[in-house]
Amino acid sequence: MRALRTFISNHWQLLTLTLLITLLWNTDVLLPLRILTVFLHELSHAVAAIVTGGEVLGLSVSPNEGGLVTARGGNPFWITSAGYLGSLLIGAALFILALRTHWDRTIIAMFGLITLLVAAFYVRDLFALGFTLATGAAMLLASLYLSLEINDMILRTIGISSMIYAPLDIFDDTIRRAHLRSDARILAEHVGGSTLFWGGLWLVISMGVIVLTLRYGLPQNSNINRRRR
Repeated sequence: MRALRTFISNHWQLLTLTLLITLLWNTDVLLPLRILTVFLHELSHAVAAIVTGGEVLGLSVSPNEGGLVTARGGNPFWITSAGYLGSLLIGAALFILALRTHWDRTIIAMFGLITLLVAAFYVRDLFALGFTLATGAAMLLASLYLSLEINDMILRTIGISSMIYAPLDIFDDTIRRAHLRSDARILAEHVGGSTLFWGGLWLVISMGVIVLTLRYGLPQNSNINRRRR
């Protein structure tokens, strides 16, 4: 019991943030954050396409939380697998960097710059263009004018959201509604197996990544303390 009280005392801010995100996840309040996680999902597809020798022709997100990357060439296995797992890894990396470093402003600025570059080179439809431009600009402004503590909290929020989004959406899209034309179904059509197999495998990997992130990324005390900053 004492150990539990100590853990809660050392991580109450993180626990409260996670609880708020979980409770408000399906509300309009967090709609921009949910669309941002979709953007990270699509960005992961795009990066995988480029890294494996392909060409990205377009990237889009929609207000109903859909997303699409159009690519030519590249490795279908890695491109398709990169969506959920890539956004999860981005979220885990942002989470650890927020907790373990003082680079918050730099990371937020880089995030904003990357988002603006994606908007300039790959986004063409109106909503996605407006969202990526606004998000990129907001990130750059936050890095310049908001405190280190607020930038830290922004990174934590994005990181936690991405880690929540990945396993929930994997389960919902590939297991609970296996009939959907999801990334897992597309992968099954390209390389074999079934939607449930790939969805189940991604779910196990995502849970493993989250456990490892919390085990090795969580410091003894994660509360934002101005004196530590």
